[in-house]
Amino acid sequence: MKSTVETLSATRVRLEVEVPYAELTNHVAAAYKKVATQVNIPGFRKGKVPAAMIDQRVGRGTVIDEAINTALPEFYGKAAREHDVLVVGRPTVDVKEFVDNDKLIFTVEVNVRPEVTLPDFSKITVTVDDVVVADTDINEQVDELRARFGTLNSVERATQSGDFVTIDLTARIDGAEVDGGKANEISYEVGSNRMIDGLDEALVGMSAGDNKTFTTQLVGQKDDEKGDVDIVVKAVKERELPAADDAFAKLASEFDTLAELKANIAERLSRVKKMEQGAQARDLLLEKLLADLDIPVPDEIVLEEVNEHLTGESRMEDAEHRAEVDGQVRASIKSDFLLDAIVKVEQVQVSEIELTEYLIRMSQRYGMGPEQFAQELQKAGQISQVVAEVTRAKALASVLGRVSVVDKSGQVIDLEALRPAQGQPAAPEAE
Repeated sequence: MKSTVETLSATRVRLEVEVPYAELTNHVAAAYKKVATQVNIPGFRKGKVPAAMIDQRVGRGTVIDEAINTALPEFYGKAAREHDVLVVGRPTVDVKEFVDNDKLIFTVEVNVRPEVTLPDFSKITVTVDDVVVADTDINEQVDELRARFGTLNSVERATQSGDFVTIDLTARIDGAEVDGGKANEISYEVGSNRMIDGLDEALVGMSAGDNKTFTTQLVGQKDDEKGDVDIVVKAVKERELPAADDAFAKLASEFDTLAELKANIAERLSRVKKMEQGAQARDLLLEKLLADLDIPVPDEIVLEEVNEHLTGESRMEDAEHRAEVDGQVRASIKSDFLLDAIVKVEQVQVSEIELTEYLIRMSQRYGMGPEQFAQELQKAGQISQVVAEVTRAKALASVLGRVSVVDKSGQVIDLEALRPAQGQPAAPEAE
């Protein structure tokens, strides 16, 4: 087999492949066997029809077509590997010439990953926010802790933000109750914005026994569609918080005084904010690289992904949304190309332990066991995507270690000091 490659653009190439007939003979033999199982010829059992009889009754051209169709992926793959072509998307194949018992010539046009010239990371500086733990941050943490030990007392007044209510909800579209749109005896914190858009505003001012209907967008509706939600308030309760004093500190923590509790909170918040510096440095580095480097993206791949997205939303004719999705897809593909280039240059590989740790963290976020989460990923065909995600994250972290990171006060940040000790899991805040 002989092959050549022609660069059509920064993201597209044409491969021309010439295959001697001798290298096609196995595919031709396999094609005769396949056709033999598909034809009915009197006097011959299926699968036992001689090649000469198939040529006479079906035509050798049919067999050759079958052989070429099965051979093309193999020889295209060999040519791509020979020229180190990093393919993305589906190829366009054109059979240029076939001379029986002599040769097959075909061309393939396909999108490829562009060449990305990476900078000298040791010459890059990113500036992150200072670590500042304000009194308001500490008091907010204390108040959240007090809320855990608070008590709920029923009140005979209108609902206010911060109250807890017991409610019944019924969702309707065009007057018809939505399937699964009814829920009773729900306990809800007014102002938390954790349920339906508009619910918090509707509840404020309602008292126990009141009914109200408000209009909002329900799950599954388009942006310009609305449904109705009926509310019945069963009870209104306010939360009474314990006093923030030494007695509370003893009750809620291992500390004897409120001052000691606040000092511990300040230390923990400082540690969290330092971890956030590392995450911010990572994001700023990626942002800078994407802004500084010219990384072309194949228009065909973008169009395919955009159309798939808009079709799923039934918004193919929404030009404004199309432009928005187009920008998002281009940015995502550009980021993948950049990170994959870093993976290649840095020769990054992930271990089974690193993948397992990632799966454990993600399964906890979804409230699933690691094995179940891994099985769901496998069913969805997303294992390779997860491997790529972990590899890219590791690659970015590897080059971040060579970047100068300073805070806005000019202090140099030692990112290595933020890493957990060898063999120790990352702190929960680091996630």
